[in-house]
Formats: sequence, C-alpha cells, structure tokens
Amino acid sequence: MNIVKMNRSEHVQEVKDVQRRHVELLRRRLGLLSGKDKVLMTMYITNGNSFRQIARLLDVSETSVARKIHQLSERLTNGEFLTCVRNRDKLSRRQIAIARDSFLEGLSNKQIAKKRSMSLYAVRKELAVIRNLIREMKPVANQY
Repeated sequence: MNIVKMNRSEHVQEVKDVQRRHVELLRRRLGLLSGKDKVLMTMYITNGNSFRQIARLLDVSETSVARKIHQLSERLTNGEFLTCVRNRDKLSRRQIAIARDSFLEGLSNKQIAKKRSMSLYAVRKELAVIRNLIREMKPVANQY
C-alpha cells in the first residue's frame, strides 16, 4: 500500500511541476501580448485574480473570461510566433507582422487583410509561406 501512496504522491508532484513550468512560461511570454489581452493575462497570471473576479470587473460572464484566457494561453505556449521571431532573418517585416496578427492576436485572415491593407489572397499566400517555415523549423524549435 505504501508503494501506491508513494506513486500517487510522486504523480501529484509531477503534475504540480508541469503546471508550475507552464505558468512560468506564460509569465515569460506575457510581454509578447499587448492591450486588453496583456491586461487580462496579467490579472490572471501575475495578480492571481479568479475568473469570477475578472468577469465582474469586465462585466462579462466567467465562461467568456475562461475561454479568452485559455485561447491566449494556447497562443503563448504553442510557439508558432516565437519560431517566426527566431527565424526573422528569413521573413520580411510584413510577414512577422502577419504572424503576430494570426498567431498571437488570433485575428482572422479577413481581419489581417483589413488591418494590413492587403487582399485576402495576399494574406493567405503570406501565411502559407510562414507556416511552411514553421514546419521546416519545428524540430529545431523543440530543442530550445
């Protein structure tokens, strides 16, 4: 029985370590965000506000806050934008801006086209180039 308890406690410790590393990663990458997204994540990660507290302040539902925080966390941890930044010598400034809009801000292609004064076709074409670079660099990005 002691073995089972020990394995369970080790498992709990491993889960806590993974969560701690995830939170630290999010803290380090908060600087990539801007505006409302940065404020929201700072309230949650740094200040430790609950979904309920944030929802009351913003006058929205807890579900909306939870969904937004989850989406932002996914964008910060998936590493697509960081891969672009690490390989910025292979991308133009415009492509980096499009990558930020798509991978960090979560804008649709149509929103990016409007923001960047581009055609939807041009945005799709640039994102295809960016995604190909990310695919090529994925094994390299996982080494860091």
